[in-house]
Amino acid sequence: MAEEGEKGEGKGFKVADRRRFSPETGAPRDATQAAESPSEAAEPRAGEVRSEAPSQTKKESDVRLPEINFSTFVISLSTQALMHLGEIADPMTGKVESDFPVAKQMIDVVALLKEKTRGNLDPGEQQLMEDVLYDLRMRYVEAVKKK
Repeated sequence: MAEEGEKGEGKGFKVADRRRFSPETGAPRDATQAAESPSEAAEPRAGEVRSEAPSQTKKESDVRLPEINFSTFVISLSTQALMHLGEIADPMTGKVESDFPVAKQMIDVVALLKEKTRGNLDPGEQQLMEDVLYDLRMRYVEAVKKK
């Protein structure tokens, strides 16, 4: 074991402080102090894994996603149900297709969520759940009748 440690002693490593704020004062540091040189930034360090390509990082940071909260979650489930009912186009294909069993399952998921969150929602969230469920159920009945 000691021999392995001795082999590693000859090799050094560099520690660079990349924090954006000074540890002493908490004030923002100059951008040149915190930044790495371009050659260091391009090459991953030993033991470091870079999972994103630089082009992906820029594209992903430009996209602003809406805040995730209970209401947006319920709306997203509702949107999926509407897509399966044939009310809106599939965003991936651009085609309007209906799949009634999947739509019914999505409506059942919203109903289950309403049941499991009973007593824990604020009045606005409770009203949203009731309105979304009523609307989805009515649209499902109409879609099945048209079929």
